[in-house]
Amino acid sequence: MTVNTMEIEQIMAHVPHRYPMLLIDRVLSVEPAKEIVALKNVTINEPFFSGHFPNHPVMPGVLIVEAMAQAAAILAFKTFNLKFDSDSVYYFVGIDKARFKKPVLPGDQLILKVQILRSLRGIWKFSAQAMVEDVLVSEADLLCTMRILPADRRQ
Repeated sequence: MTVNTMEIEQIMAHVPHRYPMLLIDRVLSVEPAKEIVALKNVTINEPFFSGHFPNHPVMPGVLIVEAMAQAAAILAFKTFNLKFDSDSVYYFVGIDKARFKKPVLPGDQLILKVQILRSLRGIWKFSAQAMVEDVLVSEADLLCTMRILPADRRQ
């Protein structure tokens, strides 16, 4: 079943990230077990722009990959009909074929498209693309897993 949109409150129920590390503003569509399309509004108010780079602000590539991973996490949680809780954490276990084709600037709307490629023994593989105005700016294959935290690490 395709969900048309998710607003910020629903997004925050599915991922542990909060400001300034929450990099998804809206989910435009999600089809559990298949794909998600999410949106990140890139504004000059982002805390990283003051130092990256002061004379020519550019969104760091690592944060573009992080935004793609957050979209992948939402897709995984929606696939299993789970919500974030303090007993588990979602980890990167690998990033393959990462490419950065164009800089992402203040004022851009970053559209994140993530598809599930496979899941094997608790490791998920996703294909992710980041677009600005229908132009591919970044892509990567992401490997992620969800782990239950030890009792002494839970809040």
